[in-house]
Amino acid sequence: MSTVNRHLGYAGMEEPMNYSIGFDVYGTLVDPVDMGLHLENLIGDKASEFGQLWHDKKVEYAFRRGLMQQYADFTVCTQQALQYCLNVYQLSLSSTEQQQLMAKFAELSAFDDVIPGLMALAKQGHKLAAFSNGSEASVRKLLSNAQVLPHLHHVISVDDLQTYKPNPDVYQYLMRRMHANMNSCMMVSSNPWDVIGAKSAGLQAVWVKRSPTKIFDPWEIQPDLIVSDLCELAIELNRK
Repeated sequence: MSTVNRHLGYAGMEEPMNYSIGFDVYGTLVDPVDMGLHLENLIGDKASEFGQLWHDKKVEYAFRRGLMQQYADFTVCTQQALQYCLNVYQLSLSSTEQQQLMAKFAELSAFDDVIPGLMALAKQGHKLAAFSNGSEASVRKLLSNAQVLPHLHHVISVDDLQTYKPNPDVYQYLMRRMHANMNSCMMVSSNPWDVIGAKSAGLQAVWVKRSPTKIFDPWEIQPDLIVSDLCELAIELNRK
């Protein structure tokens, strides 16, 4: 069941509002859990917790680089996070094995709701963009392999600004690239920190709660809308 904040602006209007929507990629459009299959082949029964630590560390490294103003491509954050996890679990992978594992990020699958949800949103007249910490080239390759790319109007990367979400500048950049303003630009993410970052920068923001056990950060900032998937998002935005 969704939670709607009337700041979205479509309640009571004759026609639903058309938005410029930026979608987070990892965890929102594509399923990072897919990496577990590849990790099992190399790591065994520790694959799940290894994968979660790897994800958490690469996000942390991006945060830290953004704060330190020591930018490096997201691939660097991912590679260094992998090395950290190998050290924690006292595992050794050759350079070739590490490169092969990193390459699997381009083969992640889209969640089942993503393509039908994007199609419904596009039909309603919304402008749709992938908006990621990953480089544009890597995100395009990933979304092309997942068959999502044809359903998007833009692919926008923080790499253009040499910093990371949740820096307010990146959300302002999303608005500029999509020729939108605070009332018409929306961030959609499964990551609470991304939602909070977008809201803090003045955008509308939707939290995709992909698991009933997920908990939103207990901050003073809350999402405008909570949905379980992108098909539900299309339904909510189509309401008058």
